[in-house]
Amino acid sequence: MRHLPFMQVAITLNVSADLQSLFTWNTKQVFVFLAAEYSTPKNTLNQGSNLRGRDFNMTLHWHVMPKTGKMFADKLVLPGFRLPESYSYR
Repeated sequence: MRHLPFMQVAITLNVSADLQSLFTWNTKQVFVFLAAEYSTPKNTLNQGSNLRGRDFNMTLHWHVMPKTGKMFADKLVLPGFRLPESYSYR
């Protein structure tokens, strides 16, 4: 087996969100994404890497692009995720 300098993990989530209130006559597009986020003493916000053995949050972000006016964003933090320290290889 070839050793890679990084690890990959697949997580299956069943996410349900009612974003209906984001869509009005003035909504052009809505961008939605889910990010794994955690903090360290050096950085208050880190996303997506070095998650082994670390507590992290899954954060649902959305950005609304209106037809007129300024783009706005919001998020919903889902806490309580943790990956194991070690993994078994197949």
